[in-house]
Amino acid sequence: MEETATLILEGKSYELPVVVGTEGEKGIDITTLRQKTGYITLDPGYGNTGSCISEITFMDGEKGILRYRGIPVEQLAEKSTFVETAFLLINGRLPSQKEFISTSVALNDYSLVHEDMQIFFQNFPRRAHPMGILSSMMNALRSFYPELDNTLEEANKTYLRLLSKIRTMAAMSYKISNGQKVVYPRPDFSYCANFLNMMFDSPVKPYNVDPDLVQALNVFWILHADHEQNCSTAAVRVVGSGRVNIYAALSAGVAALWGPLHGGANQAVIEMLMEIEKSGVTVDEVVKRAKAKDDSFRLMGFGHRVYKTYDPRAKIMKKMCDTVLSKLKTYDPLLDIAKRLEEVALTDSYFIDKNLYPNVDFYSGIVLRAMGIPINMFTVMFAIGRLPGWLAQWKEGAEDPDWKISRPRQIYMGENVRDYIPLSERK
Repeated sequence: MEETATLILEGKSYELPVVVGTEGEKGIDITTLRQKTGYITLDPGYGNTGSCISEITFMDGEKGILRYRGIPVEQLAEKSTFVETAFLLINGRLPSQKEFISTSVALNDYSLVHEDMQIFFQNFPRRAHPMGILSSMMNALRSFYPELDNTLEEANKTYLRLLSKIRTMAAMSYKISNGQKVVYPRPDFSYCANFLNMMFDSPVKPYNVDPDLVQALNVFWILHADHEQNCSTAAVRVVGSGRVNIYAALSAGVAALWGPLHGGANQAVIEMLMEIEKSGVTVDEVVKRAKAKDDSFRLMGFGHRVYKTYDPRAKIMKKMCDTVLSKLKTYDPLLDIAKRLEEVALTDSYFIDKNLYPNVDFYSGIVLRAMGIPINMFTVMFAIGRLPGWLAQWKEGAEDPDWKISRPRQIYMGENVRDYIPLSERK
């Protein structure tokens, strides 16, 4: 017998189905609630609302678990590549050797963007933020490339085309915004190596691709590849549910990621650490301010909406941070401040009781900074990494015959009915 939940309203009982996930997650199916009762649920921020059933990513915030298609993110970060992880998310399985090679070749084949798109890039103001450029250019791709048709082959071409071109567009936006000559992708470089070369190679100073930095970028993008129904992923699903073209849905994801509470969090961490270093205040003084109820100061990079323990991605990124700085023989005073803040947070009862552990953003900004990525490109780096997850989530929704257009309800608390007063009679 299927388990149900009983809801009692105005003396009448209603049985609602209970849905159980493969990892034991439980939800109450309220699909027919308004139809049967006239009531809706109220859940600002949707923190207790499941918007879909998905097979892509599993998270357990209480235990610090993150898995893509069942594979722990720790294993993927250690043994996989970003290209392989993207294939896993989109297709539901790891690629065979033949599929991996063909995917890598296709990504190189699709890496160039239409020459006419450079005109768009050139006409953005020099001070335009790269995320605004990326969102606009993602939408503009629809003008140059066809919409998806019903064939699997053409759909896969579109996914690969998007995965390849987003890194080219990101690098182009960086070069053009700095008045530098665009560097084109090279067919002999891997996905991550190509991006670094397009960002930093120049006729004046040729860029030597470092395998350790390539690996660091692989890990960074793997850790950001998907994160269940977060703000930007939900945006892709919601906009996509209106059956818009895939480019418009992904553009919405980029725009949603732009905010400081989502994709811009690692930038906020770096800016906070820079301000701490500049002001010369001690870590103890910073922590004291963070704990003061009447102080608006916020300690960025600690705590997470979902994780109630140490973010599993933060552990991996912290290790990668040490590796990159050691390899580059770079001393970064911001890392010292970050480590002291972490030591305090992991031993202070205030942070422990409130589950304010360091999250992935706490270290990822330092890694990007060490690699030479400018702060205004941090969110763009996040967007490139998150694209496979957006594609997988959009694909899952589009293939669901019951994919309904998103239409949240509300509780109206405004004026009751009242008559219109003509302008001539108003004082």
